[in-house]
Amino acid sequence: MRLITALLLLAFVAGFAAPAPKTATKTAPAKAAVAPARLFGAVDSRSEFSGGRLFAVLDSVGGSGTWMEWDVNGIRDPSVMYVLDPLLASSNKPKMVWVISERVKPLMAVLLPKGSGEALVFYELTTLDAKPVPLQMNRVLSPDVVFRDYRQVGASEFVHLDKPNLKVVATDKSIRFSYMNPDASPLRFDRDFAKKTVVEKKNEVRNYRDFFDYEYVLMLRAFVQSTRGLFNWQAWHWYMPAFNSRAMISDAELEAILSRGVPPQSVTIFKMKASGGQWVEFKTNGNGFYEMVITNP
Repeated sequence: MRLITALLLLAFVAGFAAPAPKTATKTAPAKAAVAPARLFGAVDSRSEFSGGRLFAVLDSVGGSGTWMEWDVNGIRDPSVMYVLDPLLASSNKPKMVWVISERVKPLMAVLLPKGSGEALVFYELTTLDAKPVPLQMNRVLSPDVVFRDYRQVGASEFVHLDKPNLKVVATDKSIRFSYMNPDASPLRFDRDFAKKTVVEKKNEVRNYRDFFDYEYVLMLRAFVQSTRGLFNWQAWHWYMPAFNSRAMISDAELEAILSRGVPPQSVTIFKMKASGGQWVEFKTNGNGFYEMVITNP
């Protein structure tokens, strides 16, 4: 079945854009006043980290934020590559790399071999500084990489290993992610919204924007961060206004939805046309059902 899915994914991206462009990496300027990254700390293990201990260390350092895996085929932030370029050129290459952005300064964790064990080394970055580039699907999509955290249950169907309500259906026409986590109460829509004052409408739109921003983050974690090598953007780029602002639902669109006074079947929070012609959309019904749909033109 993996072979069938591989052929479907190949058919999905075949004939579109060239491989994803990468931003030029930078080495440390000779007279830079502030380096783009600094050593933050390290944790050694005499043997390879167990999965439980590895993530316990990551969580103890990262706090309540979410670690995002760095994709070697994604676009490259110069601050990240300031640390990784020398390591990737050495014989002691990183095994895995993660970044967390939910703090004043981003933090990067690099898992390195160390004798018969490993070392988890942390670097604090001044910022995540890749220049925005158009969204692009990677030209070569391997199901063993993209759906590494999923179990294949059909020729084109996958279920997440830890979250059975997170599913994917991949065909040569579309890739559809869905996640179901019903809310205790459905999202309220005021039937009298159109009668409100301008100030009241703005406040209501702001409240709904905050709600849908939260829904967007939930979908990023469920869909984007559960896959590998699907897009050229790194996971954290999806959170950055410089990358996503033109694709997010506008205040005018929100006001138009609210003015109808009845719950819509679904709300498209994010919609962007990738450089290869595919449309990428994030949708929610406001009551715990979420989708990321990628369709060929």
